[in-house]
Amino acid sequence: QLQLVQSGGGLVQPGGSLRLSCTASGFSVDSYVIGWFRQAPGKEREGVSCISAISSSGDSTNYADSVKGRFTISRDNAKNTVYLQMNSLKPEDTGVYYCARGLYGNNWCIRERHQYDYWGQGTQVTVSS
Repeated sequence: QLQLVQSGGGLVQPGGSLRLSCTASGFSVDSYVIGWFRQAPGKEREGVSCISAISSSGDSTNYADSVKGRFTISRDNAKNTVYLQMNSLKPEDTGVYYCARGLYGNNWCIRERHQYDYWGQGTQVTVSS
């Protein structure tokens, strides 16, 4: 059964760090684009980061301008898990975070919702003092 199970998240003070995990079953995370999205209260779900499938030339990543230099997406193929390391967190990073599987195993990725089919259950991240 194809599934994405998330863990991590929680409450953190501004400037703090959190790591989100997204563990897949039913497919290999190195064969598909995996993305991270977030949704703040009253706002549209936005793409935060994505990582491409692995190809002979490696993989590629993509970040929203609002998180560049602070967030890092990575993959552990042995654990079939994709991570989102979030540092220097700001109150505006608050929201429900989702991981998702891309439609294809491209060696590039984009952070558009319609390019993703299966979604994790979501996890709350709250940045507040």
